[in-house]
Amino acid sequence: MKAIHGLVLATLLGAAGTALADPVGEAFAAHAAYLARAAVAYEHGEGVPREPARAAAMYCEAARLGDAEGMYGLAWMYANGRGVERSDAHAGTLFAMAAYLGHAHAERMLRFTGEYVGEVPECLHPPAHLQYADLWDADAYLARLGPERRRIAALVVELAPQYGVSPRLALAIAVAESALNPQALSPKNAMGVMQLIADTAARFNVRQPWDPEQNIRGGLRYLRWLLAYFEGDVRLAVAAYNAGEGAVDRYSGVPPFRETRDYVDRVLGFAQQTAHPFDAGVVAPSATIRALRLARQEEHDS
Repeated sequence: MKAIHGLVLATLLGAAGTALADPVGEAFAAHAAYLARAAVAYEHGEGVPREPARAAAMYCEAARLGDAEGMYGLAWMYANGRGVERSDAHAGTLFAMAAYLGHAHAERMLRFTGEYVGEVPECLHPPAHLQYADLWDADAYLARLGPERRRIAALVVELAPQYGVSPRLALAIAVAESALNPQALSPKNAMGVMQLIADTAARFNVRQPWDPEQNIRGGLRYLRWLLAYFEGDVRLAVAAYNAGEGAVDRYSGVPPFRETRDYVDRVLGFAQQTAHPFDAGVVAPSATIRALRLARQEEHDS
């Protein structure tokens, strides 16, 4: 391979840096991996609308953060003109970057895109304006926090992808619930970072709700469940996190409680996301919400 160009080298060195035993670095690596997986969903329409341009943007942010799968996914998009203008030069650079990080499929793809020339897609430069919700500057957000809150926030960002949850959405819930305070206790005895009541803690296998990692994992399991139950509708999942899924079913939408509506506005204002990939194997969808959507669709079609 020819000498590695400057921005490419910086990205690859950044990828190497995230491999170090650093909780914040691990959080960023987890966020990048989440972006790459979510991009696959948007590329193929798996649980969310098919949006090739959004998929390409998410792959690129993952690549910019040093994720080999993000590099490979974006290279494939450029090689096939999917969501971006076709470019073998860009594809070759990205395949070479992924191959440098040990991606076996990328190494094999290089023979189809021509010699590496180091031509870097514009999106690999830090974006001046983040077009999509998931292209979120976690680094800048964490840097503004004090040491203890930064540690908790980094843990949320690191763990969220393990449950298929957007780190930004997970952090929005944690901030709204407890302001990232692992010792928070509500008047209704909701506990910890994710404010789990005893029933929810038991339901999602949290034996020590005051342990920050167990508490966060329990909240993420519940959020994953809600996203599946409401088929990726973030507004309904967030409302249910606050008021319970039974209340959302009963009112066929966000319940008319001031606390819940303010909570939904606050979380969505931070998360900037209304649709989310979901795992349909987690739980059968809400029959109430599905029937409501069907009725609305029939009304629209008539």
